Amino acid sequence: MNPNQYLVLLMFLLLASAAGAQQISGTVKDADNKPVTQAVVSLLRLSDSVILKNEVTDKGGVYEFVTVAEGAYFLSVSHIGYASAFSNVIKVGKQSRIAVPVIVLSKVVASLQGVTVTSKKPMIEVKADKTIVNVENTINAVGNDALELLRKSPGVMVDKDDNLSLSGKNGVQVFIDGKPSPFSGKDLAAYLRSLQSSEVESIELITNPSAKYEAAGNAGIINIRLKKNKAFGTNGSLSAGYNVGIFSKYNSSFAINHRNKKLNYYGSYNFNKARNESFTDFYRLVLDSVFDQHSLDIGTFDGNAFRGGVDYYANRNHTFGFVVMGNINSHTNRMRSNTEISYRPTGKTIRLLDASNNVSDERNNVNANFNYRFADTLGHELNIDADYGAYRLRTDQFQPNTYYTPSRSSVISEAVYRMKSPTDINTYAIKADYEQDYKKGKLSMGVKSSLVDADNDFGRYNVLSSKESMDSLRSNTFNYNENINAGYVNYNKQLKGVMVQVGLRVENTNAKGTSIGYQYLNGDYARYDSSFTRNYTDVFPSAAVTWNKDPANQWSLAYSRRIDRPNYQYLNPFEFKLDEYTYEKGNTRLNPQYTNSVRVTHVYKYMLTTALSYSHVSDIFSSLVDTAERSKAFISRKNLASQDVVNLNISLPVQIKKYSGFFNLSSSYSHYKAKFGEGRTVDLSAFNALLYMQHSYKFTKDITGEVSGFYNSPSIFQGTFKSRKMWGVDVGAQYSFMKGNMTLKATVSDVFQTMRWWGESDFAGQWVRANGGWESRLLKLNLSWRFGSSQVKAARQRKMATEEENKRINGDGGGSGGPGGRN
Repeated sequence: MNPNQYLVLLMFLLLASAAGAQQISGTVKDADNKPVTQAVVSLLRLSDSVILKNEVTDKGGVYEFVTVAEGAYFLSVSHIGYASAFSNVIKVGKQSRIAVPVIVLSKVVASLQGVTVTSKKPMIEVKADKTIVNVENTINAVGNDALELLRKSPGVMVDKDDNLSLSGKNGVQVFIDGKPSPFSGKDLAAYLRSLQSSEVESIELITNPSAKYEAAGNAGIINIRLKKNKAFGTNGSLSAGYNVGIFSKYNSSFAINHRNKKLNYYGSYNFNKARNESFTDFYRLVLDSVFDQHSLDIGTFDGNAFRGGVDYYANRNHTFGFVVMGNINSHTNRMRSNTEISYRPTGKTIRLLDASNNVSDERNNVNANFNYRFADTLGHELNIDADYGAYRLRTDQFQPNTYYTPSRSSVISEAVYRMKSPTDINTYAIKADYEQDYKKGKLSMGVKSSLVDADNDFGRYNVLSSKESMDSLRSNTFNYNENINAGYVNYNKQLKGVMVQVGLRVENTNAKGTSIGYQYLNGDYARYDSSFTRNYTDVFPSAAVTWNKDPANQWSLAYSRRIDRPNYQYLNPFEFKLDEYTYEKGNTRLNPQYTNSVRVTHVYKYMLTTALSYSHVSDIFSSLVDTAERSKAFISRKNLASQDVVNLNISLPVQIKKYSGFFNLSSSYSHYKAKFGEGRTVDLSAFNALLYMQHSYKFTKDITGEVSGFYNSPSIFQGTFKSRKMWGVDVGAQYSFMKGNMTLKATVSDVFQTMRWWGESDFAGQWVRANGGWESRLLKLNLSWRFGSSQVKAARQRKMATEEENKRINGDGGGSGGPGGRN
């Protein structure tokens, strides 16, 4: 079946009506047996607590849900001035109408002044398949970029090269507003640094994605959701921040939103200017030589981020949306390194190398998304998204290398290089997702086609007396195209006390890379072409069983198969020189890595969550420090033979009066094993524990304090490096005034300045010890102001706002800025 026929089938299913829909009705009263008017009554599915529909009680306190499919549900009731209440389990069968016993609301002890309602999500929500970090409710998130937010998220590790891992595994797929990012490695880190905490609403750590999600990401998916105002009327916010450590840093943001019954307009702009310092030390033993390198890196960053869109609510069933977002960033790095080169048998210094690595780059991107959503009360839902992204990277690297005698009395030799590498990436994607009630369960299916087109040009120049000449042997172009076509089907059904979900995703990958340059053969230059083509189709099954007869004591068992494809950065054979003895390059022979995972999860009283998982990764790729030309070191991605990971994750939120806390322990056992030849083996095992804690205390109505910290035990990164422990503590306070519309936050990050990394490797005939750190201890101040409408003024508008928020919550994998705030 081709994609066109598949879409026709989706539309046909959309038009089919569901049979067996029933009605649920009841009354809400207060403790004096009086009807409660305009209370919000939510219908939730028992299996996963997803809100399906909302109603508002009339003057008699009566509510009614029509066309409810067969299944198990419960009700949640809320109203200003009353504590929320819940119904017992409601089982809908063949009967035409179900009358729910009267639900009684109790008034809260404290009286409310005015009618403004503010709701606060917990800092961290733990569910069976994912953990949600609500950044906007975290004091210590102020002044951070997205990479720092991930560094402090439960179960997430960021190594010295800014590579991400989740639950002890690398190969994390990063999504922005439900769409996969085309970046990885340094490019991904640079993009995440351009996102400020003021832009981020939440971070979703999805460890067990269903077939609906792309199969990429063997460790799972990290979905960064950006903020979008949901209140009616015209409203907005302004914020300004100042951070200082060694250098000063500034950030500011502006957002505005206007919403009525039919339209929602929104836009935002963020600015970030920073100067940062970091250091790195490398000590290498290779053959009879010792290289002792010390580097200091000072970088500057100017970032501008913008976002704007519109949602059009044609009627209660049809919604259209369009959003455009982008970043305009400039970045410079001035790294100064000195390396003492010694003769190992005598320990005598034979020469000194001073190297500078001056890099200037511009990273600009624009993304556009058009989306459509259809949803009715019978359980039919269709989402269509079309996306385009344009990424432009311009890098200019100037690197002088000077060799001195041990006493620095004279210069032995000099080598000066300049590297220019422009990169243009265009991404295209179209997808359709459809779901409906089917045989007392939920049937989902969808198709997606995506294309990544990357053009890279690399020019290396030898600089002599201020004159530059191209080095044809070390310059080339690399073009990479990757087309992925996918289809999936997923079905879940609630049986008696058991929820069963099965899914199957098929992905067809067509990749082509072309590297063109010159080589010196038989006394002359000859053009070469190292093109490669890969076409393969993979099947990715997934399944989950949840025992939920007792909602307060649930067990689940899940299985999934996933893939990580090498992206163009890993395949690109360009040589990026760090200094005369250290460089990195891509590997065109890199193969995909595959992961099979099994996960058991237990949730006790909606609070204590325990998850035990086992994963086997075949052909795992990792950055290896290898040798070249006897004494030189190069960093390249290679496929290790395998990795086995056992992970245990325990999460517990605590709420005691004015105190709230969150505890997360993620421990894993990893075993890496590979053999590349004599003296080139990897056989390492390590146990790692990552502990994250966050504590908040509300001193007064307007003042809140927060302490957060983490501890990361020794582990393995990049397949061959054994690392030491790392830990850090942040403290902060928040003061709200002007009726809560203005907020002042103050934070000190890494109070004890312990955020330092250290690693050791013995591979390919060289022993390496590396350590480093960055400007991690900062004083951060932020002032924000919310203005305009901040409440829903009518029952109908309140009902609409709640429904649209539920669509956003349940619209996983949707497009950026989609209907009803599916961003």
